[in-house]
Amino acid sequence: MKNIDSKGHVTGKSIYLDDIPTIQGTLYAAVYSSPSAHGIIQSVDYSKALALFGVEKILTFDDIKGENQIGGIFPDEELLAEKEVHFQGQPIAVVIAKSESIAFKARKLIEIDILEKEVIIDAREAQKKGQLIMPPRIFKSGNLDLAWSVCEYIFEGRASSNGQEHLYLETQGAYAIPLENGNIKISSSTQGPTAVQRAAAKVLDVGMHNIEVDVVRLGGGFGGKEDQATPWAIMAAMGVQILNKPVKLILSRMDDMKMTGKRHPYDSDYKIGLSKDFKILAYEVHFYQNAGAAADLSPAVLGRTLFHATNAYHIPNTRLTAYSCKTNLPPNTAFRGFGGPQGMFVIEAALAHAAKKLKISTHILQKKNLLKTGDEFPYGQIAEGVVLNKLWSDLDSKFDLKAVENRIHNFNQENTYSKKGFSLMPIAFGISFTKTPMNQARALVHIYSDGTVGISTGAVEMGQGVNTKMLQIAASSFGIHPNKVKLETTNTTRVANTSPTAASATADLNGKALLKACTALLERLKNSVAIKFDVNIDNVSFENDLVYIDNVPTEMTWEQLVDQAFLERVCLTENGHYATPIINFDMETQKGHPFAYHVFGLALTEVTVDCLRGTYEFDAVKIIHDFGKSMNPSVDMGQIEGGLVQGMGWMTLEEIRYNKEGRLLSNTLSAYKIPDIYAVPKEIIVYPVETEGSEMAILKSKAVGEPPLMYGIGAYFAIDKAVMAFNPNAKLEMSAPFTAEKVLMGLY
Repeated sequence: MKNIDSKGHVTGKSIYLDDIPTIQGTLYAAVYSSPSAHGIIQSVDYSKALALFGVEKILTFDDIKGENQIGGIFPDEELLAEKEVHFQGQPIAVVIAKSESIAFKARKLIEIDILEKEVIIDAREAQKKGQLIMPPRIFKSGNLDLAWSVCEYIFEGRASSNGQEHLYLETQGAYAIPLENGNIKISSSTQGPTAVQRAAAKVLDVGMHNIEVDVVRLGGGFGGKEDQATPWAIMAAMGVQILNKPVKLILSRMDDMKMTGKRHPYDSDYKIGLSKDFKILAYEVHFYQNAGAAADLSPAVLGRTLFHATNAYHIPNTRLTAYSCKTNLPPNTAFRGFGGPQGMFVIEAALAHAAKKLKISTHILQKKNLLKTGDEFPYGQIAEGVVLNKLWSDLDSKFDLKAVENRIHNFNQENTYSKKGFSLMPIAFGISFTKTPMNQARALVHIYSDGTVGISTGAVEMGQGVNTKMLQIAASSFGIHPNKVKLETTNTTRVANTSPTAASATADLNGKALLKACTALLERLKNSVAIKFDVNIDNVSFENDLVYIDNVPTEMTWEQLVDQAFLERVCLTENGHYATPIINFDMETQKGHPFAYHVFGLALTEVTVDCLRGTYEFDAVKIIHDFGKSMNPSVDMGQIEGGLVQGMGWMTLEEIRYNKEGRLLSNTLSAYKIPDIYAVPKEIIVYPVETEGSEMAILKSKAVGEPPLMYGIGAYFAIDKAVMAFNPNAKLEMSAPFTAEKVLMGLY
């Protein structure tokens, strides 16, 4: 099945938040935010702004009827600042006016006096001063202290990775409208409708049942709308609560970039110990996570960094320590990979460092230490269904790694000012929310009396194709044509208490819930057929819109069956609930089985560096990927390609810069560069590996949203090798992104 949204997207008919027809009398909101990164609010003068014609109201913390608190994990983040500001762009007030232009004009008239305080933007500095979001988390395995004594080689170093702007095409926004009896409906560009509902109810001091959150689709999310879509929705809802008029709030691009958090920057110290035959015996790392000014999702992101700190390798003795450091930057948040890529980058940097010192190829160390089924991760889970060695063999047989190495060596010998490099990037990425209670989902299915079907789930469509997969499940379950199935919007009134669309778990969780609902309905319909034809229920099936008995089509159509069942008063509505079995994690011991399964893969990246200019082109990325039993190869292939390039952008082009006062310098699309058509690899080849999939995956089709982003890490180390080929004495820091400026400095 092709992606069901593609036609609507390319013809401009898909409905996004700003396409919802506005109701007469709608007001528009603009957020006034702090011009300082840290300070005490002495006074704010709203008089000039309020005097502007068309301004209806300026909301401040004084207008909040409930709690002025939006912290999801820890209650440490005010919706609107009261006395102190902690980052540039922190919301202080909301101007509501008759038009967007009036709201923005009024915002400029607000005058504020702030007593400046010390600004910290560096994670290590924050950690030294005791500015932590929470106590450090530590994962341990084996006996690290003893392991060092038997290591033949020990290497220590530092690795850092910068943040990354989500840069979804559709900025943050919400449209809230008043309903009867004080109820409010919020159309929100959010990955977490229930999170918006819960937080709005708390701030507005109403019940969750008074707040309806509806999502048609998002113009991209990548994690940036999992938690950080919430404040804008609440601000719009506050306007409705006070003025009883519809309120629309959509951030401009520059406001979005200034006010929202990014992927977490990390700075890390590592120490790695190897045996004489290059087995990794010991690994110690200290991660310094730049959380920004409030917790947001940083504690959970930090956890996934620890879960993926050893990537695809078996390391028997580890001590992994992670600090979530509080700085005066916007609270950083979820981003595709959710801390996993930052952890993986450090172990890959440590292996690259060791390989340089040992004067061997990095892939020798990588292959020597690949995970095998039965190995134990540092957090206690036993690895299952590991296919990494098979992936390596498949990639070698298809592309001949020795031939690649020789070809690149010969090219570098023959060319003075152009050098090539290559890298291999294996991945082992765990699938599930690492907070066990979040691994649940529900689906609501209606079979209408004419045989058409309506489906509601907790899954949010944001370009990843989850709607297509949900429609596939329903249509194939009932044996009917897909045009008989309608995907409803994601709505908290129809499906309550949803987990956010995140963690690559959405298709699994919601798909399994949908399958349970469809299966229950099928049993009722089969029973109706069995009674009518006097056959065993096990002999009944549905296919091609017809009823089959003993795999032979009857004259009864799907529509006739549904009509008969309706007349027999058979229940044609079902709610399916799914909770992932087995998974667990003990926060006291830091051990457990947090993941339903792992996705495995291997990427070969080749690059050519212009050694006069410091620029580079990626010649090819060749991937062997573990899809399981892909239920939609075209959708899944799109995720692989998109994730790869997004990861490569993080590692190469995308550089977030703040000045010492905490002001974002890379605050426009002329100052912040993402991959375009000229930056992507000239060739991307993706081969599926033959695997059984996992029973925990929907129809054994493994999750594919986040894992491919990690392939992009290989881009960094391919460039690193090319630079070293030109200048073997280069003293390169392991500091991503590897921009053209850094390449040029490394070359000379």
